[in-house]
Amino acid sequence: MVERVMERRKEPEPQETIYDQMRAIDNARIKRLSEGKIVIKGSELGWEQNRQGLIKFYTWDKIWEKLSVAGWRIFINTIKKHSGKHVHQGGLTLFVLGGKGYTVVDGVRYDWEEGDLIILPIKPEGCEHQHFNEDPENPAQWLAFIFTPLRDPAGIEFVQREDHPDWMGPKTVKK
Repeated sequence: MVERVMERRKEPEPQETIYDQMRAIDNARIKRLSEGKIVIKGSELGWEQNRQGLIKFYTWDKIWEKLSVAGWRIFINTIKKHSGKHVHQGGLTLFVLGGKGYTVVDGVRYDWEEGDLIILPIKPEGCEHQHFNEDPENPAQWLAFIFTPLRDPAGIEFVQREDHPDWMGPKTVKK
């Protein structure tokens, strides 16, 4: 008589589902954000002269993993004469910290001064805009807030039309 021998096979390891993977990603993000930086010291940041103007970046995409909140681009733009001119879909706000000037949006002038809020409209074809300071002796400044999770679905396109007058090529200005 032949004896049957049955081998017990190892049960397959449970596979992680996509749902489980998403939860792990969410939990890691929540942990990272809860441990992220809460105060960003402006005194520790440098200014950058770029195509748009003299700018101090507080938050932007490549440092989000270090912060307690992600998705925001926040920066100050100092305007001596005028900014660069560009076109994008809008959807951002600019809080005027100081000075007096105006913004031209699609050929229409909008005056502003310290304490005002500039809201660039969301338009599928984009809005062309440029900012001007009215007092060359006293630069104007505004603080920009761009929330990219709302901006990105608009199919953001960015077209530089005119560079800032002080733009001389890539070079960061020191503190």
